[in-house]
This record gives sequence, structure tokens and C-alpha cells, in this order.
Amino acid sequence: MRRDLHVPLDETFGATLSSAWYKPPGGRTARRLEMDNGDRALFVWGEDAFWLGNTKTPEALWRTEKYTFEEVPYPVARWAQRELLAELDMTDPWLAAYEHVAWFFLPILFSKDGRASSRAFFADHAAGFPDADPEDALGFYERFLSTGVFDDHRYTMAAKLGTSEHVDRTRMSATMGEFNAAKLLTDAGYAPIPEIELDSGYALDFQVTTDRGPVLVEVTRPGRPAGRSANTPAAAVRQTGAAKTDDQLAAHPDAVLFVDCSSFHDDEWAALAGEHPGVGHRPAVVFRARPDGSVAGYENGSVPLELDDALGR
Repeated sequence: MRRDLHVPLDETFGATLSSAWYKPPGGRTARRLEMDNGDRALFVWGEDAFWLGNTKTPEALWRTEKYTFEEVPYPVARWAQRELLAELDMTDPWLAAYEHVAWFFLPILFSKDGRASSRAFFADHAAGFPDADPEDALGFYERFLSTGVFDDHRYTMAAKLGTSEHVDRTRMSATMGEFNAAKLLTDAGYAPIPEIELDSGYALDFQVTTDRGPVLVEVTRPGRPAGRSANTPAAAVRQTGAAKTDDQLAAHPDAVLFVDCSSFHDDEWAALAGEHPGVGHRPAVVFRARPDGSVAGYENGSVPLELDDALGR
């Protein structure tokens, strides 16, 4: 291990080899590798061996198989995640305090390129909510994720946040729009299944099962009208909706388009809610979530979902 793993990393970045913080499972031995550039790696071995790192992979491990936490023995996954969560608690205790958010997004929060940008998005941009404190935004997603609705789809949904080195607020907010739409669906009693691959070659964001059969859902999230060519709330939702009708929704016209306006300020949403403009596709649901958990919205066309209670109507 010292020759094939530690030495190459030490020569490249400067690396410290130390004992694991927690006792490894099942009679295995474990070590931490901490690189001077902030990269981390864990190595645990016994009859089998597992490497977890957000750093350059040593050549000795180039031909190994890759697994998710769910695909390795549970004691190994639990130990590795305890190590990472303990480190997060040391470096970013404000984020680690939201246990379900921290656990759910752990693969992104410790990814090689996305660890800084993902933490900054939560801290500096309140996970996409305007004029909101990060604590309120994180509390919103903590309450939602603690229901376990996406536990079986953790990698699919967490990976949507991306691993860019820089914060892309528009793209990352659009990702959280999918979580907002999923919350609306679960509040209405549905169980959304993400990333539905279809014979058309497209993948739509969700499918839910109703008494009348499956319903496909596609989500879009317009940015604020301010500073856009579509400089009114109505124009913003129409422009964003039109972008979806050229591809996925053209192939699946019966799908419901969810337009998440959670980026809108109060006055922008008030204008939209008063006008109820169309979005270029029917059926559609136009809604806005707030960090306190409330959701408001309206429907265009015949939406095959029962959403009145979830929309507070």
C-alpha cells in the first residue's frame, strides 16, 4: 500500500498517510490519505479491498471495478460514509448539521471537481431560493429528503447537481427544481420515479402512477425575469416552456410540464399567479415553493393529477 498508493500520491501532491478515524468493519484494516491540495482517499482491505478517493487514481488501481456505496458490502459503505461525514462536520459544520442533505449529496460534496462548488451553492445561494437564508433552504430539503423518497435513487438525483469546479447557479437551481417538483408530487400522495428512459430515446424527469395509469412529468425552471430578454414573469415561463416543446414534449405530448418558479421574487410570482399565463404546453403545472414548505400554483389544461391539496387550494 505504501509503495503503490501512498508514494505516487505523495510525489504528485504531497500526501499524509494516517489511521482511519473509525474502526473499519469485519476485521479489515483501513488508512486515510490526505493530500496537500485538499484531495482525500480511503483504503480498506482484508479478504477484499476498496478504494474511495476524489484524487488522482494511482496506476495500481487503474483496472479495478467501480461501485456505488449501495453496491459494496453495507458495513464497508457505512464505515466510509462515517469517515466522510465526520470530516464534513469538521470543515463545514453548518452543512453537516442537516444530516439527510449531507448524506444524500455526499458523493457530490466530496467529488474531485464539485466539492467546492456544491458547498458554495448551498451556502452562498441558498440552494437556489431567492432572498432566503441558507439555513431555511437546507431545512426545506432536509425535511423532504428525510422522508426517504429518493433513497433508492440517490445517485441518479444527487448527480444532477453536477461536479463543475465553478458554481453555475442557473443549472444548479434547475436541478433543485426537480426536487421541488418531486416534493409537490409527494405532498399530493404520488411516488415519483426519476429518469424514465423511453422508446423515443428521451428520458423524462419523473413518472408517477395514478388510478388511471402512469403519468410522465418533465420539469423546467425559468430564471428571474430581471435581466432577461423575456423580461416579464409571463414571458419568462412561456420562453422556458417553449424550449421543452421542441424535443421531449414534442415526442410525449401527454406528459405534464411542471414549471418551477421558485426563483421568482414575491412581486414576480404575484403577477404570474394573477395572470395565469400559458406556458406553450398543456397539460402544465406552474408553481412556486418557499423554504417554509408552502407551495402555490395553478394548472393549464387537463392535468391528470390530483394536486389541489398540495397546492394549497
